[in-house]
Amino acid sequence: MTDLRAVGYGFVVMFIAGLIASAAPVIGHIGAGLIGGFVAGYVAGGGLLSGGWHGLLAGSVTGIAITLVLAAFGSLVGLVGGPVGSLLGGAGVLVIGLFLTFLFAIDSALAGMIGGVLGD
Repeated sequence: MTDLRAVGYGFVVMFIAGLIASAAPVIGHIGAGLIGGFVAGYVAGGGLLSGGWHGLLAGSVTGIAITLVLAAFGSLVGLVGGPVGSLLGGAGVLVIGLFLTFLFAIDSALAGMIGGVLGD
């Protein structure tokens, strides 16, 4: 059964770390995913599979949330270039955000497995 408290803790840690990590896009987001996934797996406990599941959920939810925030910001910044600039700015950030969601999900699941084992 899914422990939403564990997913929530992982989400909060990853969301804050992910926003800070935007200064160093790839390295920072991998680190944020690892830390948040570990937190989700550790809080959930239950071993390898449970920790991996909770880390995967926390990483996916966080990736989607950060993607939506950054896409909205990209659209606002793109308004300087008019409606077409806004569309291209938001769409470009959305495509990159989908990649970040996948990145968050994979590394947070791996870190969640480690956290799940150590959380018992």
